[in-house]
Amino acid sequence: MSRRRALAAGTGLVTGALLPPAGASRTAAAAPAYTNPVIWQDFADIDVIRVGATYYASASTMHYSPGAPVLRSYDLVNWEIAGHSVPTLDFGAKYDLNGGRGYVRGIWASSLAHRPSNGTFYWLGQIDFARTYIYTATAVEGPWSRLTTIGTPYYDAGLLVDTDDTLYVAYGNTTISVAQLSRDGRTQVRTQQVFTTPSSVGTLEGSRFYKINGQYYIFLTRPANGQYILKSSSGPFGPYTMRQVLLDLRGPIPGGGVPHQGGLVRTQNGAWYYLAFVDTYPGGRVPALAPVTWTPDGWPVVQLVNGAWGTSYPRPDVPAPPRQVTPMTGVDTFDGTALKPWWEWNHNPDNTKWSVDNGLTLRTATVTNDLYWARNTLTHRIQGPTSTATALLDFSAMRDGDRAGLALLRDSSAWIGVKRDGGVTRVVMVNGLTMDGNWNTTGTGTEVASATISGGRIWLRASADIRPGGARPGTFSYSTEGTTFTRLGPAFSMGNDWRFFMGYRFALFNHATQALGGTVRVARFELSTP
Repeated sequence: MSRRRALAAGTGLVTGALLPPAGASRTAAAAPAYTNPVIWQDFADIDVIRVGATYYASASTMHYSPGAPVLRSYDLVNWEIAGHSVPTLDFGAKYDLNGGRGYVRGIWASSLAHRPSNGTFYWLGQIDFARTYIYTATAVEGPWSRLTTIGTPYYDAGLLVDTDDTLYVAYGNTTISVAQLSRDGRTQVRTQQVFTTPSSVGTLEGSRFYKINGQYYIFLTRPANGQYILKSSSGPFGPYTMRQVLLDLRGPIPGGGVPHQGGLVRTQNGAWYYLAFVDTYPGGRVPALAPVTWTPDGWPVVQLVNGAWGTSYPRPDVPAPPRQVTPMTGVDTFDGTALKPWWEWNHNPDNTKWSVDNGLTLRTATVTNDLYWARNTLTHRIQGPTSTATALLDFSAMRDGDRAGLALLRDSSAWIGVKRDGGVTRVVMVNGLTMDGNWNTTGTGTEVASATISGGRIWLRASADIRPGGARPGTFSYSTEGTTFTRLGPAFSMGNDWRFFMGYRFALFNHATQALGGTVRVARFELSTP
């Protein structure tokens, strides 16, 4: 996979760096200010747009379902999850954990756009290097439906709705191409290579496509430490010239990486911003925001603080929000009959085996001793830099052989939960769930601590430190009355390797090891920060 090769490559040298001089750097003294990251949760490969007074952003989700979350903001600083552009990963049986697994495939860098002529949002992305899918909706909350499938896989694509309503797509890795779509967006009219990355730069990908003041721009990432931009004055098919935007720039998060692979957006008042992501494993890749100015000859310049991407900047000058966005932390009692948009399943769920009705019911959907093969594992992003998830679990309808609980889920995982065997119910802490670099299971877990419990409900708690820069601890505890918690097992070391791409998540699960039929109910889930 080219992205892995690119990320594994060492930092290269690029000539002609055009970062702003020290005198052009802004200070963070002005108030009010915002602090980076603007979202300390895992939202990578960002595309960001404004429609009227509202900002929207899309992100990668790989094998999680539904895919491609749409974030919403009124000020570029405070964000909520509004919905998902891809309702289900219906790209093959492996996304159902049926005879195969889709870990680290699925929704990669994709594009979100809005077409004023028909009031429609468009999501575009390629799947498995095979073909491109386009989904549309008239509201980001949905319903989203598939518009078309195109045979050309538009890798790391950026969708542009031109001022004459023509749809163009910039895409590619190192060799950058532009495609024109039909008026209805269903087919490809033409495609043409427009740029070849110089060997001195190496790899460029992650296209974002813009038309600004009559000029065409393709915003490109050099993973994982640089950002470049191409400009054409002769139309969307070029020719293009290139300029460096940033390289090896110090980021705003101690221990984190270089901000890159995001998008440009203009406020109602004409100010420009760059919303990028920062590698912050073990937590994933989190969005950071910086103001952008333009040179007289039409090139963007990221405004710096002491030669770095600022930890703080003056807040964008935008109108007061019409309402407060929904916090990404807090309590979910699973009211109503649908999941809130911050939940995503590990692969597609079996929809006959779960329900929401003022509580989350999880019926066993898989007989397996391997959590990585178990269907209907429900995940929630971890809030950084540290946060705690607490779940109230009713286990009274579990059956012998069932395992249910709360995990710290990634390619190396651990969990606290309930085991029922031979009519005996215990709360256990299990670690040693592992995958290899091809995402095959190499360890199904080892029970390292346990306690016998009675009754029918238990509070399970997982605390995670996702500050970047090294392996970080995750700890587990439980309570039988919801107030006093007892630590169970040793600290679990959450690794900071990037190759799984997605960061650690909290995960609720219930699977069988003997036979289907058991059920648990989650009455309450709380994500809290210190």
